[in-house]
Amino acid sequence: MGPSSRETWAQRLGAFRASPSAFTAGPEAEDLGRDLLSDLRSEKLSEQTKVSLLALSLEYPAELWPDTPAAEAAATSLLDTLDFLPPRSSALRRPLLLAATTALVAGGALGPTSGASLRLLPLLLGLASGRALGQGVGHSSEQRPLQATACECLRELESCKPGLLGGYLGLLRGLLGQGGPVGPVQPLSLLLALALRNTLAIQARARASLQGLLAARVSPTGSGPWNWTLAEDGGAHLQPQVSPWLATEEEECDLSALEPSPEEALELRATVAQLLDTSYLLTPVAQTQLLWQLGWALRGLRGQLPVLFKPQLVRLLGTAQLTLLHAVLALKAAFGEALFTAQDEALLLRRLILAAQHPALPAPAHLFYLHCLLSFPENCPLGPAGEEALPLLLEPQLCCGLLPSLLLDPMALLARLHLLCLLCAEDEEKEEKGQGQSPRRYLEELLASLWQRAALNGGSRALATLCFQASYLVAHCLAGQSTVLTPLIHGLAQLYRARPVLAPHFVDLLDQVGSELGEPLRVVLQQEVVSRPGGDEALGWHLQMLAKVADRDAQSATLSFLQAAAVHCTDWGLQQALLQVCRALLRAGVGGGLADLLQALARQLEDPDGRDHARLYYILLSHLSAPKLGVALGPSLVVPALASSLVAENQGFAATLMVQEAPAPIQLSVGARRAEGPVPVLQLQVEVLEPVYSLELRFRVEGQLYAPLGAVHVPCLCPGRPARPLLLPLQPRRPAPTQLDIRALYTTTTGLTCYAHLPPLPVNFADLFLPFPQPPEGATLGFFEELWESCLPKGTESRLWCPLGPQGLEDLVSRHLEPFVVVAQPPTSYHIAIRLPPDSRLLLRLEKAQADGVPVVLRTDEWAVLPLVGDYLRGLATAV
Repeated sequence: MGPSSRETWAQRLGAFRASPSAFTAGPEAEDLGRDLLSDLRSEKLSEQTKVSLLALSLEYPAELWPDTPAAEAAATSLLDTLDFLPPRSSALRRPLLLAATTALVAGGALGPTSGASLRLLPLLLGLASGRALGQGVGHSSEQRPLQATACECLRELESCKPGLLGGYLGLLRGLLGQGGPVGPVQPLSLLLALALRNTLAIQARARASLQGLLAARVSPTGSGPWNWTLAEDGGAHLQPQVSPWLATEEEECDLSALEPSPEEALELRATVAQLLDTSYLLTPVAQTQLLWQLGWALRGLRGQLPVLFKPQLVRLLGTAQLTLLHAVLALKAAFGEALFTAQDEALLLRRLILAAQHPALPAPAHLFYLHCLLSFPENCPLGPAGEEALPLLLEPQLCCGLLPSLLLDPMALLARLHLLCLLCAEDEEKEEKGQGQSPRRYLEELLASLWQRAALNGGSRALATLCFQASYLVAHCLAGQSTVLTPLIHGLAQLYRARPVLAPHFVDLLDQVGSELGEPLRVVLQQEVVSRPGGDEALGWHLQMLAKVADRDAQSATLSFLQAAAVHCTDWGLQQALLQVCRALLRAGVGGGLADLLQALARQLEDPDGRDHARLYYILLSHLSAPKLGVALGPSLVVPALASSLVAENQGFAATLMVQEAPAPIQLSVGARRAEGPVPVLQLQVEVLEPVYSLELRFRVEGQLYAPLGAVHVPCLCPGRPARPLLLPLQPRRPAPTQLDIRALYTTTTGLTCYAHLPPLPVNFADLFLPFPQPPEGATLGFFEELWESCLPKGTESRLWCPLGPQGLEDLVSRHLEPFVVVAQPPTSYHIAIRLPPDSRLLLRLEKAQADGVPVVLRTDEWAVLPLVGDYLRGLATAV
């Protein structure tokens, strides 16, 4: 088979990208990777098309090369394609290098036993050093782009196989030598920093020295074997980190075990200084990555003073780049006062405060500065590690411009409120002395304003959500201050009094806050609910709230409220809410009065389900002790059997009431063709792997070619028991093949209702064939000629050759076209008339058959079916 055209590849790539999982499950998945590698060498495809093929291999390597042998073969083929490229400049070299690297990494083929790895690594190292250029690997105009790509590939390989480049640190240092960098500065710097970090970690774990690795100058020609020693030692232990300075204590201890000799320490200092001296040439993101790697490498080493970073701080403390500022804060968290003086800390803190107050600051940058203030790494923090507190140098006077305001967007308001809460925690003594406008008074006024806005009838959901988020934040930060929690509780109670519709928000808040706020708030809300009349218009919200806060406290008031509310619970929803409160009281251990209430509900509730639940709760209360009652009404640890509709509402019972998605135990296939009736009908054969009940098959056709299809219902199917074919009438609007999307809804033997998506079924062109009504005996020839003449001039006529293969014309017609034959003169001539829904016709003359085929003359009044007819007739010779 020859190479595919650009249009064919565009269709295949479009189908793959639309749904990679569906494509890989189809019949074309196995050929896609092989065809891709083959067509990369085709001269009929343009370089742009080949680049798009390589882009697919970069995005979906696991789908194209699913196992290690396939990945190894793909990488070898890609490297062969690279070798076959002409010496002139080509846009394929860089994508080929990236694709080969990706295939080895994604397929797990990178290693000393991989032939492709042993070819790729010396090639990449030579390209990175510029010594493989001019030797058939690229044109001189591609030098810097190829060097940069080679460095990126090596960095990817080093990330996935730590220690891979440990033996080539001296070479990489030489590329950033004193006489100016040999290649692109940024890729080389990042590659050297990563390799240095991994080598230090591996040697520290092995408790070995650097062994002169920083000074060794290894030739990149690839004449000798690649050194895999460090890669094999580090692969099982060292894992890549997104933020390298966030090392665990165990890793720090491992690094401290590395004791370089004076000569090695000098080389290490020189390497770090060399990287830092060229860091200003890098982009902000790359500088950040470099500082992360070097900061992590020096943090746990003995004798490596962080003073090496000091010259960079002069430049970085005034940066406007958020990524670099983040890196500076990370260095401060790593080294503290060993690198940052008190003056540096005060300068950095003031800069964050002023930047956070800038009026033209974008919202993400504003939140970033506030987050930096809230988690500022101090040189000498007071209090236990992990405790939230403001920096010692951050005085309330400096934060006047950072107080929250209702004019801010919600995220900024919450961040500033967090800062205000920390100020309140620090300024408690001054508040007691009454010195000026205290942060606590400002906090109380802000919360009152939020409650007032949330209490407005018709207020937006966003305002209510913001109010509860602020309340939770205050309760979390000031949990131990009763002077703040008391007005918070009363304010929330007033908010509920004004808008009971916010009951779901209160329930969620009670689930999140601790006992310092949760317990007193629960008592106040219970009192607020039971003080209402039973016929309140917000009865549903009151019952929902009471189901959360009801307890043994105030039993008489709670039961009186429920008795008054029972009269007004006329619909199913209110009755279920009332029973939920009774359930909560049962679990809390409420006795006497509750039994009378349950007896009354079992008699007077209109809904039979409600009466049954009330009766069940009464029986449980009468026959079980308090511990057993709590277990019976608690959440079930297993799925309950569906023995009764009165099973308690728990997670397992709720699951039985839901439609659950499950793997389909159903196999569907297309049976023999039915060529009869007014419309085409598919015969579907169904098999099951387990008993299935109340099966409903729903069919859907994409586009507008077919009218909507009805569902097919089957009462019961059992494995091993033959089932009748299912008949699915088709209603095509145009005679064209299609594909049926099938979904199944069924019930299992355990009573669960399940939903499954079955593999699609094809509707072939021949499945739409219908015969014409049988003409009277003796009039068949005239009937066919009348049909033949009626097709023109509105229709169209065509001629084609139908191969017969080993079978003759008579056998071919009897197998595939027997129901549609109108005139037959076997074995050499047949006149065939086919009706195509909804109202088209297809007429065929098969005459003068020869040994290898028969000429076919066809007429139809639907010209769009000509390609379909040609494909169908040409495929008859190979059809079974």
